[in-house]
Amino acid sequence: MDTALELPATSLRDAPPAPRQSLLVLDVVIPVFDEERDLGPCIERLHAYLRAELPFSFRITVADNASTDGTPLVAAALAAAYPEVRVQRLEEKGRGRALKAVWSESEAQVLAYMDVDLSTDLRALLPLVAPLVSGHSDVAIGTRLSRSSRVVRGAKREVVSRCYNTILRRTLAVRFSDAQCGFKAVRRDVAQRLLPLVEDPGWFFDTELLVLAQRAGLRIHEVPVDWVDDPDSRVDIVATAVADLKGVARLSRALATGSLPLARLRSELGRGPLDAGPSSVPGVPRGMAAQLIRFGGIGVLSTLAYVLLYAGLRGRLGAQAANLLALLVTAVANTAANRRLTFGVVSSEGALRQQAQGLVVFALGLALTSGSLAALAAAGTTSRGVEVAVLVLANLAATVLRFVLLRVWVFRGRRG
Repeated sequence: MDTALELPATSLRDAPPAPRQSLLVLDVVIPVFDEERDLGPCIERLHAYLRAELPFSFRITVADNASTDGTPLVAAALAAAYPEVRVQRLEEKGRGRALKAVWSESEAQVLAYMDVDLSTDLRALLPLVAPLVSGHSDVAIGTRLSRSSRVVRGAKREVVSRCYNTILRRTLAVRFSDAQCGFKAVRRDVAQRLLPLVEDPGWFFDTELLVLAQRAGLRIHEVPVDWVDDPDSRVDIVATAVADLKGVARLSRALATGSLPLARLRSELGRGPLDAGPSSVPGVPRGMAAQLIRFGGIGVLSTLAYVLLYAGLRGRLGAQAANLLALLVTAVANTAANRRLTFGVVSSEGALRQQAQGLVVFALGLALTSGSLAALAAAGTTSRGVEVAVLVLANLAATVLRFVLLRVWVFRGRRG
């Protein structure tokens, strides 16, 4: 005979809720300066949303940027009212300074921040942090520039934002779309490596952190957000834009000189370059088409420089010596340009070794062009036009050989 399983009088519906995890998963930082009016409604709304929607533990940290009004009193009252709210006071202003200080000390797995005006729809918060909690991504940002984002803001801010992000793409080759949206998150283990390298204490902090993350090979997750501009925002757009442009110049110099330890970051964070997968064209490695275009452009300029140098030196040094010197100068410049622009090697690590390997490739090119001159001399050809034409053809052959050797030998495994 079948027997039914009898439940106790107290069902699962009547059981007390499971205790929250002791491990802190998310720390949301709210940087504030003189926000006594908006801070209370912001924290109450954010706290209610997190309690209702997040399936893991959280904390809200109010980072007081040396406020001079009643903000510290409001923050202290909120911390007393909500166990998940704490306050950290800083004696100097600067959003970047506040985020760096709080994130450096937080024990949460994921570190996030948002602006006190809550311009971003909170429904984007869980999609923002979920890939970081799961370990799929390393950094996450909200973007107002996605086609699926819904944004309400003035034309002035819209133009400034789009111009700024265009500048970043042209100067720093960034691949993320919205550097300054006040809605970001980062894994704590990643932040511990990146934060010591971020210098800016102000609004450029976000951009600098993201550029370092991208150059370190980290995965940046973007979330389209709905965003409504705060009409009472006190951000000085002109002063902020000037400071950001100074930051772009400083960071560009650091990347160009190789002063940032990007190779070490890639090694520590475990995001090495992916092995080349199957190409859309059989036998052609992925990315070769773009590399060929860049290499070809550099090759054209190198060939023109070679012809000009050779023509200028030919009358004083003779054919072989002029060919040697012109090819040597353009070979060194060509290797440096291809290293940076074609194969994307931005670190100074291994530069001398790669130049030495480039000189070996140069020697092969020299053998081709010198052999062509020897052949012309043996044939008794004295026409300067024929001589230059044969040298150009020989240089084109040397260029093809050069690309193959640079790709499969000199910069193999060092691209990116």
